[in-house]
Amino acid sequence: MASKRKSNGNGAEPASSSSRKGGRGSRGLWNGAISFSLIHIPVSLHTAARASTLDMDLLDKRDFAPVGYQRYNKSTGKVVQWNDVVKGYEYEKGEYVVLTDEDFRRANVEASRTIDIQTFVSRDSIAPYYFDTPYFLVPDKGGERVYALLRQALEQSEKLAVATFVLRSRQYVAALMPSDGIILLNTLRYQEEIQPHPEVAAATAKKSVATGRELDMALKLVDEMTEKWQPKAFHNTYRDDLMKRIEQKVKAGQTHALTQPETEVVEARTGGGKVVDLMSLLQRSLDQKGGARAGDGATAERGSKRKHSAARRRSANVRSARRA
Repeated sequence: MASKRKSNGNGAEPASSSSRKGGRGSRGLWNGAISFSLIHIPVSLHTAARASTLDMDLLDKRDFAPVGYQRYNKSTGKVVQWNDVVKGYEYEKGEYVVLTDEDFRRANVEASRTIDIQTFVSRDSIAPYYFDTPYFLVPDKGGERVYALLRQALEQSEKLAVATFVLRSRQYVAALMPSDGIILLNTLRYQEEIQPHPEVAAATAKKSVATGRELDMALKLVDEMTEKWQPKAFHNTYRDDLMKRIEQKVKAGQTHALTQPETEVVEARTGGGKVVDLMSLLQRSLDQKGGARAGDGATAERGSKRKHSAARRRSANVRSARRA
C-alpha cells in the first residue's frame, strides 16, 4: 500500500531531489553570503532534514468524509484565494499596515542577505537542547576556495561558528559546523525559548549515591554496548508498524471501524519503598551482553532488535496480566 509523506517539518517547502543532494546550481531556500571580518563567501541554504511520518487526514466520524479548511474574509464571509492573501501588522485596533517581502528586506538589507559570524566557540560549549533545524550551506560560483578554507579552519580548530541571519522575516542565531565535507548550518533556540531545568540532579542526589562498584559495572556495561555510529541501522520502525496496522484493517474490511481502547492491567512501577538489587541487574546485563558479543560480532542494528524484543516482552506481560 502506498503511503503519503508530510512536508519536511521545518517550515520549509519539501526539498527537491537536487536540493536534498545539496547540488550546485540548484535554487536554495535562501541565497546570500557568509561574512566574518572582511571575508564574504557567497552561499545558498538547502534543507537538510525531512519528516518520515505518515500524512493523516482529518475525517468527520459521522460519514468519514475529509474535513476541509478554508481561508475566508472576516468582513464578507467569502473564501479568499492564496493569490489575494498578504501579511499585515495590526498597529491599532482594526487598522493594519501591509508588509511585503520587499518590506522585510528593507528593514535590514544586510541582515537579510548575510550569515554574519559573530564569534567562534568550542564544539562542546553549546548544550544539545539549543540545536533546532539543520541546513546545508552550498558555495555559489566563485566562493568555493574561501568556503573550503572556512570548513578546514573549523575542522582543525574544532570550533563552531556562531552567526545570525534572517530567513522568512525572522532572525535566527545559528551554529556553523563542518560535516562530511560540507558546512552545516544548524539554527539555535534563543535563551528565552529554553525551559528551566527540572530539579533532577538535586532530587537524585538526595535519594542515593552510587557505590564505586556499581559505577564500575555501569561503565563496563556502557563500554560493552559501545559501537561505531551507523545511522543506516536505525529507521522509523513505528511508521512501519502503523502501516501494517492500516493494511490489516483494510484487509479485514474494518476501514470505518472506530477501534476502542482495551482495558489493560499495567504492572505497578517500582515505588520508593521497593529495594532494587542494582548490582544483580548490572551483572545480568553484563552477562547478557557478553553472550551476545561472543555469539556474533554485533553491529548497531542490534539496538533496533533490542527495542522490538523489549516491546514483545511488554506485550506478553500485559496479555498475561489480562488472563490473570
